Amino acid sequence: MKSRPWLVPLAFGLVYVLWGSTYLAIKLAIETIPPFLMAGTRFLAAGGVLYGVARLAGAPKPAKGEWGPASIVGLFLLLGGNGLVVFGQKTVPSGLASLIVAGVALWMALFEALRPGGRWPTIPVAIGLLGGFVGVALLIGPWSGGVDPVGAMALVGATISWALGSIYARGARLPKSAFVATAVEMMAGGAALLLLSVLTGQAAHVDLAAITTKSLLAMTYLAVFGSIVAFTAYVWLLSVRPPSLVATYAYVNPVVAVGLGALVAGEAMNTRTLVAAAFIVASVAIITTFSNPRPVAPSAPAAETP
Repeated sequence: MKSRPWLVPLAFGLVYVLWGSTYLAIKLAIETIPPFLMAGTRFLAAGGVLYGVARLAGAPKPAKGEWGPASIVGLFLLLGGNGLVVFGQKTVPSGLASLIVAGVALWMALFEALRPGGRWPTIPVAIGLLGGFVGVALLIGPWSGGVDPVGAMALVGATISWALGSIYARGARLPKSAFVATAVEMMAGGAALLLLSVLTGQAAHVDLAAITTKSLLAMTYLAVFGSIVAFTAYVWLLSVRPPSLVATYAYVNPVVAVGLGALVAGEAMNTRTLVAAAFIVASVAIITTFSNPRPVAPSAPAAETP
């Protein structure tokens, strides 16, 4: 650290930019690759690579009682969370999707309060919750100006699944290595997404000849940079910087995603969207700053929702 002071800002930059860019990458990947097939392939491949590298580096393999809980976390985060994100992004622009998904912090704070033995939010957190839900309502309500309601509700469902999985992970018996735990979660979630692509007919009706190089490159980018590189940077940051500081990715990612969506994909930004973005980003910042959550295994809320 002392000899390489540039590592910390580099790691923050990777988490901020790479995870923020995954929304645009998803948009490009699912243009010609069915959503569940794309996501399943991405996570199964990334999880397999991460598991192999972690084991070669000396990380212990999961104990017998750790495979099940880690797989359950993967189903919540990746099958329910990411699966609904890629489904929702078929009809919802990437910038708007990132703002809706940022609402995961709202659900986590709410579920933490409602669960048995949970803690009710402080006044600042309650204000953040209220403001955040106002922002989400501006994006997906009947006054939202043409946002597909099915896609929008799928994205809201993704945040709920992600929050439930993250809370479950806090008390679950997971592998000691965060990298191994995340690899198992990715492999379980990826396998489930591939099965879902078969059950929904996506795998059977995929047109391989129609898949573009752009979509393939986007899926590769998601697997390598979104799932492996950025996650590795995130886990390392948790070991050298306070979790509250590392958690700032949650309200920087939407800014990056909205900017890329507007600049690269030409997604329109109107006053309502900007106001909603301000409510959501500010609310997530308030909740992140004033919450005092229990320690969380790095593999739980770490992997980016998209």
